[in-house]
Amino acid sequence: MDVKEVLRFADDMVFAKTGEHLEDLQEAILGGVWEGQKYSQIAEASHCSEGHVRNVASKLWKRLSNVLGEEVTPSNLRSTLERRQLFIISSNSGNDFFIGNVNVCKDSQFSEYPQKRSPSTPTSETSKPQTRLDLADAPHISLLCDRTSELATLEKSIVQEKCNIAAISGLSGIGKTALSLHLLRQIQHNFECVIWRSLRHSPPLETTLKNLLQFLLNKPEIELQTSIPERLSLLMEYLRKNRCLIILDDVQTILSSGQLAGNYRPECENYSILFRQIAETTHNSCLILNSWEPPREITALKGENSPVRTLQLKGIGTAAAEIFRQKSLLNPETWENLINAYQGNPLWLKIVATTIQEIFRGRVAYFLKYDRLFLGEELAATLHPQINRLSELEKKLISRLSQEANSVSIEQLLQDADLSPSDLFDGLQSLGRRSLVEIEEQENETLFSVCPVVRQYVISNPVN
Repeated sequence: MDVKEVLRFADDMVFAKTGEHLEDLQEAILGGVWEGQKYSQIAEASHCSEGHVRNVASKLWKRLSNVLGEEVTPSNLRSTLERRQLFIISSNSGNDFFIGNVNVCKDSQFSEYPQKRSPSTPTSETSKPQTRLDLADAPHISLLCDRTSELATLEKSIVQEKCNIAAISGLSGIGKTALSLHLLRQIQHNFECVIWRSLRHSPPLETTLKNLLQFLLNKPEIELQTSIPERLSLLMEYLRKNRCLIILDDVQTILSSGQLAGNYRPECENYSILFRQIAETTHNSCLILNSWEPPREITALKGENSPVRTLQLKGIGTAAAEIFRQKSLLNPETWENLINAYQGNPLWLKIVATTIQEIFRGRVAYFLKYDRLFLGEELAATLHPQINRLSELEKKLISRLSQEANSVSIEQLLQDADLSPSDLFDGLQSLGRRSLVEIEEQENETLFSVCPVVRQYVISNPVN
């Protein structure tokens, strides 16, 4: 690509994702870097300071990274854009394609968002029908730090092994939604219909079924049967006849507080019928569930040879260094210590990185001189709803575990927590499903602990 093609290609992709065009200085930086210029040369040509160019460039690379779903830097700009263009051309050669509603050029399309085809539009025997997408509820796609293994596992389960349900669980901020969005980009072409819905407002099952059917049947004004069984029957019939992917985000909002993990709120109890039917019925589709904790049917039905698969997300490890680079933190030799302290949780690390930048001017080493793990109001606010929803049994257990800096055995817990073995096992299992307890094996003994961030929160905010 020459520089004009690069600028048009990048601007079209940014506009399709954000509704905004690149600014003049951003185009100057993009074109200059493409042609091998240094920031000082770009600054001189643009009649501004080098520092200003660097600041704008930092925001530009972040913006392009968000649009492309992979890290973009001056050093990999050429290879990244050329690889993306080659993929688009090889996927869609010979047709007119669009980025969003923008006709880019005859041989280029941002394949993440294919143009919707009217049901009345004929297709030739050699052309593939476009995937129908409804991503109205989907959030803006963000940069994903090294989830290669998780993406491969989910793609294998959904595309190759054709599981009925894939449940992704983990603490708030661990990256469930981001992972699902990037997975969607990889596998959407395997489905005729893709629909993303958030349950953040705890809609009744009747409303969710109506919403799904209106899109899947392509009849927004359809008058549906009023009973839930009839709507379930219509949905299952469609999922059998068509290859569909449904993503339900924020599933934890239909689950109950004050009970063990996976129990439903009384008014949402009938969601269990939907999940069980999709799990146990033969069909051609897949349901992805994103939740802090898996619903009880999922834990009962999961298994390697089962149509129900689960993935409990952990931290992102050293790949989290990209977060620190975006925040312009200093002392990279200390970053691993910071990642370990905050368990590689992307949201926690973004919050603490902002604190380090604002208070310590980005000096991580100076921040780490203080022994007490810093939570701050913003990080504590992300933990509060997750700890607050625990049952009394779980609160008692997590309080006991938080008193120990080291892992604790079942024997120690039975002695100190004043619980029966049955209650202890129920509590530990539930906390594990909520990703609030870590389990390790040591000399043929199972040990339990809570991560430092959760321990600090519980100590500072007693739950009993």
